[in-house]
Amino acid sequence: MGMIFIIAALLLLLPDCYILFAVMNKASWWWKGLFLLPTAAYFCVLIRIFFASDMRQGMLNMLFWLTLCIVFPILIFTIVSLIGKGVGLAWHAAGTVFNIIGIVSAGIWLGMSVYGIAAGWKRVTVENVEIISDRLPAAFDGYRIVQLSDFHIGTYSLSPGTVEKIVEEVNALNPDLILFTGDLVNVSPNEVEEFVGILKRLKARDGIYSVLGNHDYCLYRDYKLPDTPEKELAKLTAVEKEIGWRLLRNESVEIVKGNDSIAIVGVENAGSRSFIDRSDLPAAVKGLPKDEYKILLSHDPTHWRREVLPKSDIDLMLAGHTHAMQFKLFGWSPSEWTYPEWGGLYEEGRRKLYVSTGIGENIAFRFGAWPQIVSITLKR
Repeated sequence: MGMIFIIAALLLLLPDCYILFAVMNKASWWWKGLFLLPTAAYFCVLIRIFFASDMRQGMLNMLFWLTLCIVFPILIFTIVSLIGKGVGLAWHAAGTVFNIIGIVSAGIWLGMSVYGIAAGWKRVTVENVEIISDRLPAAFDGYRIVQLSDFHIGTYSLSPGTVEKIVEEVNALNPDLILFTGDLVNVSPNEVEEFVGILKRLKARDGIYSVLGNHDYCLYRDYKLPDTPEKELAKLTAVEKEIGWRLLRNESVEIVKGNDSIAIVGVENAGSRSFIDRSDLPAAVKGLPKDEYKILLSHDPTHWRREVLPKSDIDLMLAGHTHAMQFKLFGWSPSEWTYPEWGGLYEEGRRKLYVSTGIGENIAFRFGAWPQIVSITLKR
């Protein structure tokens, strides 16, 4: 937390000093004081968080919102203005022109941020996808699956009506099967309590199956009471059972229609880098016929290239985890810097991966990467 405080201070103070002494040098101290008010508010929140004994969701939201609406616009203006200073060495008017461009750019970013905070994370969308395979049994031609991922349902305590809207949208699709690919909560199973009744209303003819994401292991909090991550995970698995979800933990089930069947395989989180890894794919597929069409639920999309492609015969993998970093513009997301497969459909020969950018969010903000219900139709 100390390092975060130092970085935030530098990102704010250095651009502020530049603007005060290089751009607003002729302005009155009254205007300069007015300009510094947002920065002062940001530091008040930052100091409050720094000395807090327990990091709560509301604090995280506030810090992130202020970063979007204060730090980034000031930084954007500063970068554009500095470029103008350099161009000004060859073109005298460049300083003024680039300052105007900087103000407009910062204003556009601020507008996008305000929309993402006020409405973007509640703007539920439906993505329709066709998965075509000659390995799919005839009885499953036209079979409809809804994929949900990354609910992070504690964030929706700010907008419980959105969860009702999600349930209504899913049920309106009349799915044969609902598959959830992890991260039901942010840090605690207690987040689900107010939504149990709503989530129980999700319906699919062949049931609802889920797997765990990295957040579901309840590791991202300090434990000062007798509670432990293991106890919290046990509570979460009990809640999923209560709402009618069948949690797959390195195991599989078969969906049977007449003489045909497909396998739904679920592994525990197969994390890369510092994320928890408790997956056991060989155990999950053990006993399944080689020629059976298999759908794998695995939270982290990096699992596809690390193990699924080279070491299994999985036909379709469904994943989440990336959220597209909750920002997408003209088809681009900063997730590209971290994940080769971060959102949408990917193919390697007959093998396919679909990465949902999520229905929820750690922080109440989305722009472009709107909350996503994925409606998948299997086709021969």
